[in-house]
Amino acid sequence: MEYALLIVCILLIAIVLLQSHNASDASQIISGGVNAELFQNQKERGVELLITRLTVLLGIAFFVLSFIIFIIG
Repeated sequence: MEYALLIVCILLIAIVLLQSHNASDASQIISGGVNAELFQNQKERGVELLITRLTVLLGIAFFVLSFIIFIIG
């Protein structure tokens, strides 16, 4: 079970690092930078949509596996 959690952690880190475009938008929010595209209605398509869905699935898997390991151990 711990090996599955380790694999999910590594995949989650890798997939989050692939989201560089979203990270630049978030940094501009924190620093107060003006971004004209920030409040526009933009839909994710193709690879961006796949990366976002994989991030959500891996995040859920991380919490479920962590909870199971906590309950068992």
